Amino acid sequence: MRFIVPIKQVPETNAVRMDEETGTMVREGVESIINPLDLYAIEIAIRLREQHGGEVISISMGPANAEKAIREAIAMGCDSGVLITDKAFAGSDTWATSYVLAAAIRRIGDPGLIICGERATDGDTGQVGPGIASFLDLPLATYVGKVEHVDNDVCRVRRLIESGYEVLETDMPAVLTVVKEVADPRLPTLRGKQKARKVEVPAWGADDLDTDPNRLGLKGSPTRVVKIFRPQVTRQCRKVTAVDEESIGPAVDELVEFLRQRELI
Repeated sequence: MRFIVPIKQVPETNAVRMDEETGTMVREGVESIINPLDLYAIEIAIRLREQHGGEVISISMGPANAEKAIREAIAMGCDSGVLITDKAFAGSDTWATSYVLAAAIRRIGDPGLIICGERATDGDTGQVGPGIASFLDLPLATYVGKVEHVDNDVCRVRRLIESGYEVLETDMPAVLTVVKEVADPRLPTLRGKQKARKVEVPAWGADDLDTDPNRLGLKGSPTRVVKIFRPQVTRQCRKVTAVDEESIGPAVDELVEFLRQRELI
């Protein structure tokens, strides 16, 4: 059985920068990591391979340095990976990204399960997994907290909903988006790191995929960022300092009066 895990390289949380003119995220020269929520997808895919056999393939769409994320996934236990990179993909929104990833999965072929993280920490939309399912016309289960059963025909999962859980059974192949409780990600092993350094990671561009150039990148993205601005947080306050015993009483009285005026006491 073939398990395909789309992963994303995202900036460290404290390194996120936006280009205010284009409305896109600045990725060049920024320290990046595997999207933390994708680690859970990698882990459950590896566990399913250990139980049922087959292979785990990680794929990532991004600039050339996103190859690092693929190699990290292989170090964790993925069998192989594919980097999807081309300047034509720059500025893609979630719709265009899903379109390209679906085209890459078609080229890989014969997926059993396509397992995605619930969302990416940079965009926080949770739209790419469902988008892939839509473009591939596959059944979808979101917010999966446990994979209860998998065979060549059926996948049964327990998914998180607002009122608790529900058990959902779907035909195979299918797309899953998983939440943190699905599995605890393992650390890369020494043998995995050695394999990741040596393995060849193919890079596919727009010419390697069956895609429409008009549906790629910023030009093919229906989402438009109209404006980016930084909210101004302003607070008006009065600071009363008690520096000695004589000033403590007046300071306390002023605080009490403040709370009374606002009906807090």
